[in-house]
Formats: sequence, structure tokens, C-alpha cells
Amino acid sequence: MSDDIRRVAGLIGERNRIDVALSACIRRPATPGHLGDWIAARIFGIALEPHANNAVDGWLADGRTVNVRWYPKRESILDLHEDGPEVYLVLTGPKSAAASSVGTSRPLVIEAVYLFDAAKLKVDLQGRRIGTATSVRAELWEAAEVYPRPSAAFPLTEDQRELLALFSHQP
Repeated sequence: MSDDIRRVAGLIGERNRIDVALSACIRRPATPGHLGDWIAARIFGIALEPHANNAVDGWLADGRTVNVRWYPKRESILDLHEDGPEVYLVLTGPKSAAASSVGTSRPLVIEAVYLFDAAKLKVDLQGRRIGTATSVRAELWEAAEVYPRPSAAFPLTEDQRELLALFSHQP
């Protein structure tokens, strides 16, 4: 038992050292939310909101307000805001059923990117609760995908695709 505690304490120490290094790079806490914001800003040219804001993380180059989400697994749920941004840019790891994620590793990887129009989401979700862990239909996920499958609605450059690939398939 004490060997397990020692091992976990050592691993947490390593993780804390890595988080300090990540925080120094992004100048924000090394949480998935802040890391996702920073990565999306660098890859997609998003101008980040200088102060923490739950609903709007920044602005796309075309001026639309955006909320960035990074989910280690794509479980077909989104954290949405009633009075939120114009679009949600969602970075996800592998597709997974919500129930299957219990007790499994959740590495920070990007295997897919989705751009959801908030107004269209609200229409589709009409009559349902909008908020934390809102279930979104598979058809909407398919329509919103911009990476790895190309999208005419939000085309990515080869450089953007290469940068996103740096975050995929990590152990």
C-alpha cells in the first residue's frame, strides 16, 4: 500500500513540474480549458479575451465571438451558455460513449475539431435544458467537423492541419 502512495506522490510531483512549465508558456493555469484556449488561439488566430469569461473566450479573425472547449474524449456533450458566443470551437480526443469513460485515462489529445454555430444549436435544442453537459445529436457533430475531415465552411490551411496533428495519438 505505501509503495502505491509513494508512486502516486512521485507522479503527481512530475505532473506539477510539467504544469509549472506549461503555465510559464501559456501564462495561464495549465488546465485543459486554458491550454485549449491557448492552442486554439495560436492555430486559428483567435484573439483571446484578456480576462477570464465563462461564455466568450475570444474572437475569430472574422469577428465572431468564440468559446473554446477541449474535451479529452468526444462524448457528444457540450458545456453551453444560454447567452454565449456566436460559435463554439471544440477540440476533442477520440470518440467515446460517456459511460465507457469511467475509470479510463483521459490523455490530452486532439483527434478532431468542430465548429458549432450557437444559434443553430439553440434551435436544435429548443425545449431542452442548455448548460453543462448538454447532449448534442450525432448529426450536428458530423456537420460541425472541420478536422480531420475538411470543411468548406471553415477551411483549414495545411499548416493548421500539421499543427493539430502534433496533438494527436499521444500515449
